[in-house]
Amino acid sequence: MKLAVVVLALAMTGCASVADIEHTPPTMSVMSGKNPQEYTECFIARIGDSRKPPQIEAHHEGMRIIVPQKFTSETPTAIVDVEKRSGGSSIKLFESGGNNPLRPKDIQHAVTACISGE
Repeated sequence: MKLAVVVLALAMTGCASVADIEHTPPTMSVMSGKNPQEYTECFIARIGDSRKPPQIEAHHEGMRIIVPQKFTSETPTAIVDVEKRSGGSSIKLFESGGNNPLRPKDIQHAVTACISGE
């Protein structure tokens, strides 16, 4: 039964492109005292335990982190936009299937863990 739920959750997320994901409402919108480079380094270290390395791009006055799905590195599942603000960064998380309660929470946990000076 648990396997069926996992398979159903994966099927519901489908394949999304970066453009599809960035046009969804943000799942999280937070601020951090870290600059974009520090925040990005923290996030990559946190997410590295559960996923393949994300793609990092310069974006406006910050960084864009494109997080791959758990089992493939070709298809993105989330985008983390980290923008420079006075005294730190603003962070927005966009997820494919963001309204799916069965989606993995590792990305949200990494975003949250890197907000403060940990």
